[in-house]
Amino acid sequence: MTSSYSRTMPATAVRARTIRIAAAVIRDDGGRLLLVRKRGTSTFMQAGGKIEPGELPAAALARELREELGIVVDPAAAFHLGSFSALAANEPDARLEAELFELSITGEPIPAAEIDEMIWLSPDLASGMELAPLTADIVLPRYGGRS
Repeated sequence: MTSSYSRTMPATAVRARTIRIAAAVIRDDGGRLLLVRKRGTSTFMQAGGKIEPGELPAAALARELREELGIVVDPAAAFHLGSFSALAANEPDARLEAELFELSITGEPIPAAEIDEMIWLSPDLASGMELAPLTADIVLPRYGGRS
């Protein structure tokens, strides 16, 4: 299926810029997923961000969560779910290469830095919401039902 998809993609999509990120699947006790919306955007997505050159993905995730939500996590406590590719939500000329991690947090996250809004989304209520491709196409179908 991947090869047929790449043959049907426009030439501009094949040459798309790649952004490496680390993103988190975080649930509360009720199974709701933590999603964030960056300033100046309308799309909700997993918390996380870009991996700096030479930085390990779990360390990047811990750094981003601390900067964006005031969450302190031990990178070793993050469970690696896998590597996934998706279209970037806010950069039309880019694709994401995402390292996805599941983790538990203590305390209440507080939006900071470029995060304008944070929500706890019940996966069964996601219909009609503007979600990032990584969240809509990978996280919800694969990990949205776990509790």
